[in-house]
Amino acid sequence: MKLKNSTIIITGASSGIGEATAKKLAKDGAQVVLMARRKDKLEDLKQAIEKDGGTALVVSGDVTKKKDFDHVVSKAIETYGKINGLINNAGLMPLSFVEKLKTDEWEQMVDVNIKGVLNGVAAVLPKLKENKGGHIINISSMAAHRYFPGGAVYCATKTAVKMFSEGLRQELAPKYGINVTSIEPGAVATELTDTITDEDIQETMKKMQEMTTLEAEDIANAIHYALLQPSRVNINDIYLVPSEQQ
Repeated sequence: MKLKNSTIIITGASSGIGEATAKKLAKDGAQVVLMARRKDKLEDLKQAIEKDGGTALVVSGDVTKKKDFDHVVSKAIETYGKINGLINNAGLMPLSFVEKLKTDEWEQMVDVNIKGVLNGVAAVLPKLKENKGGHIINISSMAAHRYFPGGAVYCATKTAVKMFSEGLRQELAPKYGINVTSIEPGAVATELTDTITDEDIQETMKKMQEMTTLEAEDIANAIHYALLQPSRVNINDIYLVPSEQQ
């Protein structure tokens, strides 16, 4: 994909990986559409991007609501006339041991991590088919490859994203020229762990913080690499972990 003047929707853009990716792509000339629930954070990001010479559109919304995603797509088309890509980055990770039955948190993860991705694809796919090309990037996790304590539900959601991405690739790339990539990071220094309420898991997270984790910019660089490949090349997945993580 040629990033200059392309229009790319980024969910979960208010912080972490989404914020870093928006800055990276905008610097290369992409018109980034920033979606998240925290509009004030998105406005701050928009200002930072524009100060650096980039272009950004703020459309606040909740990925679990189809109408919100449809609104984002509508505003993107109204403003830029096209959509070339989607980065499904919004996610939650309230880890807990299953026996504690934090079922509300399970449902939140399913709604955001899985249904949010499905809603995004459903909203942009008609436009990408019209283009006869484009790129969908879904943020999965190393959790799609192996279980870790307290991660039963989270790992399940990220495994679903990884497999959904592969199914999308096989259905869309040969027929419509729409490439699909699953990004699968290990531990990253973001706000993701802030949603953990299980005290036993919080103790485990403190030990992990002693490790040198990935930075959000590392994931943004991986996304950038996948997007810049010629249309004949589909990067199926990128699995990257901290050098210190076992």
